[in-house]
Amino acid sequence: MVVRTLAFVIVRRVLGLAGLGPALDAKDVEIAVLRHQLMVLGRQVARPRYAPTDRVLLATLARLLPRTRWPVFLVTPATLLRWHRELVAHRWTYPRIGPVRQGLAPEVVDLVVRMARENPRWGYLRIVGECRKLNMKVSATSVRRILRRHRLGPAPRRGGPSWTTFLRAQAGGMLACDFLTVETIGLTRLYILFVIELDRRRVHLAGITAHPTGVWVTQAARNLLMDLDGHGQRFRFLIRDRDAKFTSTFDTVFAAAGVETVKIPPRAPRANAYAERWVRTVRAECLDWTLIWNRHHLQRVLTTYLGHYNTARPHRGIHLEVPIPAGRPPEACIDPGTRIERVDVLGGLIHEYRRAA
Repeated sequence: MVVRTLAFVIVRRVLGLAGLGPALDAKDVEIAVLRHQLMVLGRQVARPRYAPTDRVLLATLARLLPRTRWPVFLVTPATLLRWHRELVAHRWTYPRIGPVRQGLAPEVVDLVVRMARENPRWGYLRIVGECRKLNMKVSATSVRRILRRHRLGPAPRRGGPSWTTFLRAQAGGMLACDFLTVETIGLTRLYILFVIELDRRRVHLAGITAHPTGVWVTQAARNLLMDLDGHGQRFRFLIRDRDAKFTSTFDTVFAAAGVETVKIPPRAPRANAYAERWVRTVRAECLDWTLIWNRHHLQRVLTTYLGHYNTARPHRGIHLEVPIPAGRPPEACIDPGTRIERVDVLGGLIHEYRRAA
């Protein structure tokens, strides 16, 4: 760069002395000085910053300068053309006519961002369900837009359970049961027998043991039917797998209560999809993040989690409602300025949100 500038000045000076061209005047020297200073600045500044007025001026002057001379600009020709297109588009932009759509309230936006940051495993619909519990109306699209604006990505998508049309139609009178295993700190394997109501996704803990014999499973079935005494008559079918722990006596206990046992095909866990999906949920939200000491500790943890699952957790399968809905005051009686408080469950492993009293 330095050699080229000096060569330009020397050649013009020699040609002027020889009478072969115009003499080197102050304007040429000034142009050479300015060009060399631009080269020095170009070596020091990786990316110069232009104000909007600078872009307008350079884009206008580019039309007056031949394209072969465009290398004198510090930006590329493509940038100059883009600036000119933006200038033309701004000229033909007209003000908006008509009512402007009102956005979400700031407190709703803050609550959505707060839930997403405090619960990184929650998806869009889960946040919508939690907001609906607090009588705040927001759509999944709005939640996605809010999270993108705050650079918060979505939670991993989790496929819902697949089920036959017949079972979905008959879910109001069906139960499903299965076993879940947990390893304690001392590597003792504990077996959890649970039953889920397919219509409302309500889960019942039937029992926990380290030795699930047929006699123990049968007694757990009797205890469960006593717990369902208030509404046990509305169930007609119980779905179970072909595990040897489910003996004929187990089926007889339910048959005496008017519940017919339906066995799924061999090696077909998808036929008991609701129970399998709950196993995944309780592991992902609770058991995978908790160290279990013994059976009594596991009993307390699962009892607390089921209290949250049955009374506070929205479910996609029941339109983002909770299995056991609590009475809520009418929306007209709710003060929109009420503070939202967080309730920690299992030592803060799970969060619930409610309006402060």
